[in-house]
Amino acid sequence: QVQLVESGGGLVQAGGSLRLSCAASGRTFSAYAMAWFRQAPGKEREFVARLSRSGISTYDADSVKGRFTISRDNAKNTVYLQMNSLKPEDTAVYYCAAGDLTIGGTLNIEYWGQGTQVTVSS
Repeated sequence: QVQLVESGGGLVQAGGSLRLSCAASGRTFSAYAMAWFRQAPGKEREFVARLSRSGISTYDADSVKGRFTISRDNAKNTVYLQMNSLKPEDTAVYYCAAGDLTIGGTLNIEYWGQGTQVTVSS
């Protein structure tokens, strides 16, 4: 079992930055691919970024690439999402996730965090 706890959300003006953290406890953190998803009001949860066990990152190109950076610190059992140049449309609950990334590139989520609210004002 893995427990994921997000932090770092809040209210920020457009153009500002936030860094989300996700602390993992339980089984071996480094054994999992990690990812961030988000869910805006009235919308489905959507993929934001993922990071393989070996450190290869993938982003949702249309919405966040070039502005968001995912990283991990295996010594601290923590994954981060650095968000720069934030826009009002980035407003959402952001969820951390852990799972298995297949050779074919499919991310099978096994664990979810409880989410942290990010609100970007215009």
